[in-house]
Amino acid sequence: MGKVLPIGLDNFRDLRTREKENYYVDKTLMIKDFLDYGNVVSLITRPRRFGKTLNVTMLRDFFDIEQDSLSIFDGLNIMKTAYANQINQRPVIFLTFENCCGKTVEMMKNSLAHVVKDEYFRYEAIFAGHVDFESTAYHEFYSIFTTLKKISEIEEDKEGMWQVSRMPDEMLKRSLVVLTQAVANFYDKKSLLLIDDYDQPLIKAHEMGYGESFSKEMYGSFLGNALKGNDYLEQALLTGVQRVAKESIFSEINNFIVYTVLDHQYASYFGFDTDETQELLEHYDLELNEEVTSYYGGYLFAGVDIYNPWSILNYVNKKKLQSYWMNTLTTELIRESVPVADAFFHRSFEKLIANGRVAVRMSLDASFIELSKTETLWGLFVNAGYLTVTHADYHLKRFMVRIPNEEIKREFELIVSEYTKLSNEMLQEMYLALIDGYMNEFLSLYRDLVLESTSFHGSRENAKLHSSYEALHMLFFGMVMNLRELYDITSNIEFGDDRNGIVMRSKDASRIHIIIEFKQGADVERLKYEALKQIHENAYYTGLRGKILCVGIAYGEKICQLISEVMER
Repeated sequence: MGKVLPIGLDNFRDLRTREKENYYVDKTLMIKDFLDYGNVVSLITRPRRFGKTLNVTMLRDFFDIEQDSLSIFDGLNIMKTAYANQINQRPVIFLTFENCCGKTVEMMKNSLAHVVKDEYFRYEAIFAGHVDFESTAYHEFYSIFTTLKKISEIEEDKEGMWQVSRMPDEMLKRSLVVLTQAVANFYDKKSLLLIDDYDQPLIKAHEMGYGESFSKEMYGSFLGNALKGNDYLEQALLTGVQRVAKESIFSEINNFIVYTVLDHQYASYFGFDTDETQELLEHYDLELNEEVTSYYGGYLFAGVDIYNPWSILNYVNKKKLQSYWMNTLTTELIRESVPVADAFFHRSFEKLIANGRVAVRMSLDASFIELSKTETLWGLFVNAGYLTVTHADYHLKRFMVRIPNEEIKREFELIVSEYTKLSNEMLQEMYLALIDGYMNEFLSLYRDLVLESTSFHGSRENAKLHSSYEALHMLFFGMVMNLRELYDITSNIEFGDDRNGIVMRSKDASRIHIIIEFKQGADVERLKYEALKQIHENAYYTGLRGKILCVGIAYGEKICQLISEVMER
């Protein structure tokens, strides 16, 4: 019998000390790189479920001076290097903000305090009997510890409100730096600070509507006091989905070295590379074939081919090629940000939906209060794992991005569905009518969708940024994306309105090919003929063989007309 699949196990010690041996992809040489790079403060950004927590706990368990970790690292790659003698030689402070949340700013502050509390309690137990808590070196530590102890003894009431005077803001802001000072004094060694999911409080605060006040008035100082100019800190490593925007909430912290999916450092340590994926699949008598790659591969981290580890493990477990993508707060951020983005973003987004790739200007510096900005939103797509970068021009900040795999295509279907607010049942009926050539039924359904979509877009606060034409293109590209299993779909969309044809090449020779051209204007009766004429003038059907359905669609003010003909080549 093979090793146990560690699905849901993201704590390194737990994974390595279970009664039954868990399958582990050895990423321990990340420890060597971390030491070699020697950065005082590092931030590594990767999508959710790509192994960030497992790697941070690996670093914790390797360095922590209070642990005996020889057994859990036995036989792993790091122990075959000259760095093996550094195991359990550093004091470590470990925080994870994965579950930080709060309906209000005050509740979020309490959530932060409870995370800090765990490390204060751990170190108070270590210090007890060995230090004088009234001394200058430990007095502030003990004062904060006492406050945290009082908070921990009070539970939430049924409304989720705290029944205690909250930790003073200034005390919370200093809590992390004070902890590093006390730890360094005790061991006579500077500490290693590890923070997992540092951006989770920011995302949650943004979702609850108090992001700007929380981030600027509390969180920036909370982290900044510990990370910048701290003589008691040797190194710090943070992980998250988003990259810090220096001009935004962390303007005080300018000593970050950031490693994104575009940087070669740490590129192979998050997710499974091709060899790791193949070895894992073979261990469970499975094959790494084109289908598996098309579903769960397709990521490029600084040129390294990467597979989604969460999805690969679930595929091995269930033996089914299906989507295992996890819904996260970042997913919700993307879904809420797309509808309110500007018209320029939507034109590029339509190209992406139609062709699976698009060239965009992009910034991986993320500010949650600026998500509607085009460059920031594209950066969020990349950071969150919805897109991967295939080519980068750093001078122009221009990047070619593509949808990495079938699993993520399903996510884009949901994004478009959220954007258009249309029912899947009606869409399915319309698809079938189009494929079967029932054009009267197709037109009837399409008109209903057009009215529903334009009504939705007309109600948006930023409707002035979007013409109904742009909204309807988004609608149609969302529709045809659902047919990618049956058709190879291409589009020659440009920023002008002259060439907007969609060519749907059937993957089955017995099924009809479909070509659609769009026009917009007041005289829809005339324009539908012009749209059909343009298909022939531009020979959109070049290279197609068999039956071809040519459709000209014309839009007016919430009016839609079409004309169609079937030809054979």
